[in-house]
Amino acid sequence: MGFHDKLNLAWATSGSMLCVGLDPDPAKIPAHLQGPDAIFRFCADIADATADLACAFKPQIAYFAAIGAEAQLERLCEHIRVNHPQVVLILDAKRGDIGPTAERYAHEAFVRYGADAVTVNPYLGTDSLEPFLAHTGKGVIVLCRTSNPGSGDLQMLTTDGQPMYQHVAHMATNQWSKMGEVALVVGATYPAELATVRGIVGDMPLLVPGVGAQGGDVVATVNAGATTHGTGMMINSSRAILYASSGEDFADAAREVALATRDEISQAVTSRK
Repeated sequence: MGFHDKLNLAWATSGSMLCVGLDPDPAKIPAHLQGPDAIFRFCADIADATADLACAFKPQIAYFAAIGAEAQLERLCEHIRVNHPQVVLILDAKRGDIGPTAERYAHEAFVRYGADAVTVNPYLGTDSLEPFLAHTGKGVIVLCRTSNPGSGDLQMLTTDGQPMYQHVAHMATNQWSKMGEVALVVGATYPAELATVRGIVGDMPLLVPGVGAQGGDVVATVNAGATTHGTGMMINSSRAILYASSGEDFADAAREVALATRDEISQAVTSRK
């Protein structure tokens, strides 16, 4: 099953557009988990507690690689694939390179970690995306209008009468989507641009970071980015869910926040109709 089909099934079976970001900070992991496999245990417990509430999990590779925990990331990805195969697995890596290097990055995401999709940076152009798009059935989630405050430094620069992020959206629709299974990253912190992207790309899936700790508004996000079917987005929340509690109840607390976020999204979809 390809990325788009798996995501459509995840939306249908979970009734959720929530994506749970897995960004484990060792300093915030509950004390009772401390040990050589603390990162894996923490993330696996969060995944187990929230799997029925989410359409996707999104481990961020930097949080593992920075402390030499890639083996724990491999275990986590395998745990998700085996125990929660209905949930889309996104490797948040934001890779961007060319030629054999890009091919190695694609191999890392899709073979080593077995991800359904990976985030990529399109700044180097189409040939930097081709090695990822060559993996049939895998998702290539391209940065478009990101949620960080400095994103406009480049993404809002105007060329040929349109800001750069709109050119990315048009290229995704008119070119890259014909080469593979494409989605875009558009931040919840910019609902007006989110609505513009949705108007350009039709029903193309959007990964939408920025709710929760970053302050993006769920209602505004749904109004701007949901498709006519009431889906179309993977709305990511990381820190608000992961660190809902620092105690032994961390997984239960994470589930409560995930449930509240899922329900808030669903209510916004219902109200929109």
